[in-house]
Amino acid sequence: MSRENLNDIIAFLAVAKERSFTRAAAKLGVSQSALSHTIRDLEERLGIRRLTRTTRSVAPTEAGERLLRTVGPRLDEIDAELVALSELREKPAGTIRITAGEHAADAILWPALAQLLPNYPDIKVEIVIDYGLTDIVAERFDVGVRLGEQVAKDMIAVRIGPDFRMAVVGAPSYFARRSRPKTPQDLTAHDCINLRLPTYCGLYAWEFEKRGRELKVRVEGQLVFNTIALRVNAVLAGLGLALLPEDVVQTHLAEGRLIRVLDDWCAPFSGYHLYYPSRRQPIPAFALLVDALRYRES
Repeated sequence: MSRENLNDIIAFLAVAKERSFTRAAAKLGVSQSALSHTIRDLEERLGIRRLTRTTRSVAPTEAGERLLRTVGPRLDEIDAELVALSELREKPAGTIRITAGEHAADAILWPALAQLLPNYPDIKVEIVIDYGLTDIVAERFDVGVRLGEQVAKDMIAVRIGPDFRMAVVGAPSYFARRSRPKTPQDLTAHDCINLRLPTYCGLYAWEFEKRGRELKVRVEGQLVFNTIALRVNAVLAGLGLALLPEDVVQTHLAEGRLIRVLDDWCAPFSGYHLYYPSRRQPIPAFALLVDALRYRES
């Protein structure tokens, strides 16, 4: 059915329900003469009269009653569904898929979601831990979380965390048998706990900076992991040195379970940013998430 024919039927149903051209025209927002012309064209096209007109009233014919009875409820259902969809758009609901690294998920996403979600039971969140620079459009993620320097220029980026530092740490038991490194280059003579990242097509080269001088050091050791928790366990067991986010090891440092080295070579990284395509339509659930995560300096 063409859009023009559908509009004609909608016009007929309005007249049949209101039993008045005047009221139907007001409801449809058209003039009485335009409405009369539409109904006349419909009847001529179908070859059958659908309305009986008198000087005082308008009523559907038998054929008109049939159309009113069969088509009317279906159009009412469509209208009701459109209203429901409109309400859903205004209601914080739906599933939001997020790709993020392990540290960002633990340190930034989880604390915010733990506060947000109990108040909005119709919002669902899926977090996929991935160290690669995922194409969020191709992989059908709603949003990604990465360091600010890793976010593509064509994305909208929202800062969700402060700058942070990494820390080279080892257990007292490790340093009881090995000397402490004085420079990043000294790490090549140490047992180091490596991190495998798909983005780097292999093992992550430890990154350092001091007074504008940048260094990348490829370290070696017995162990390679792709999670923070296992690297923390390994370094606490005295099996080597590890490069870990500062906030992850702060308690262990404060309580003497770990010792920090090369502190002056660990410059701050840009904080985590939430990013998404500029053409993304911000539904209420998504807008709530962004606001809950947005970093606000205290």
